[in-house]
Amino acid sequence: MGHIPNALTVARIVGSVLLLWAKPLSPEFMLIYLFCGVTDVLDGFIARRFRFASSFGATLDSVADCCFILITLFRVIPVIYLPMWCLFWIGGITLIKGCSLFIGLMKYRALAFLHTYLNKVTGGMLFAFPILYLALGMELSVVLLCVVASIAAIEELTINIVQKDLKRNRKGFFCK
Repeated sequence: MGHIPNALTVARIVGSVLLLWAKPLSPEFMLIYLFCGVTDVLDGFIARRFRFASSFGATLDSVADCCFILITLFRVIPVIYLPMWCLFWIGGITLIKGCSLFIGLMKYRALAFLHTYLNKVTGGMLFAFPILYLALGMELSVVLLCVVASIAAIEELTINIVQKDLKRNRKGFFCK
């Protein structure tokens, strides 16, 4: 029973890989995309609710999130128009996240993905991007998402620089 959250996380990784073969934004793509989102919510909920949470599970969840986000961006960006400023902004966020991971690897000898509130909000907004796009349009959706993602990335980098021990479930810079 304790393996259910990790099995859901692995299913999200498999689903993310399947996105590579689905036509971007097709019904099949959106079904797999939805599956990945549901497994993301369920794995954490079940792990916390039934006290199955573990350091390994938290790391696996972060790896699954990273796979899902990178593969989704890889598949979707070529089929939608994103202005060059947006691509640079996404590249900057990626660079900050990469620096944070590098610092975490050097400092803690572990992948230092943090489950902060802002990272969770960013993940939710990324998952809801198709809805945001339809409701607000491309430019406003991208700006809102990039602002939140930038603040979340800077917060995670700052925490990884400042904190002495790796605390993956730290809620934020001003929260312990």
